[in-house]
Amino acid sequence: MNASKVWSEKKARKWMWLGLAAFVALQIYFVQEMLAALILFTGVFVIFAVIALVLYLVDRAGQWGLGWAGHQARRGMALAEDLSKKQLRRPRSETAQ
Repeated sequence: MNASKVWSEKKARKWMWLGLAAFVALQIYFVQEMLAALILFTGVFVIFAVIALVLYLVDRAGQWGLGWAGHQARRGMALAEDLSKKQLRRPRSETAQ
């Protein structure tokens, strides 16, 4: 009986080491999966951040362009108003009948 007890202890120790190795391997695999997920989510976040930045810059450029166009339109209207107030004929010419 003593030999079978030693045999079962060796078997139990072997299975314990195999179980420990499997546990460590699973933990390493889990860490690898978590790191891969982190890298993927970081990449997706960077892509969305770049898209948001481009949209923001396009919006700011559009607002600047509209402001500039509005300023130019007001300036053009002021010039047109000044031109319309000026006399287009010579002061001493005869009036057209």
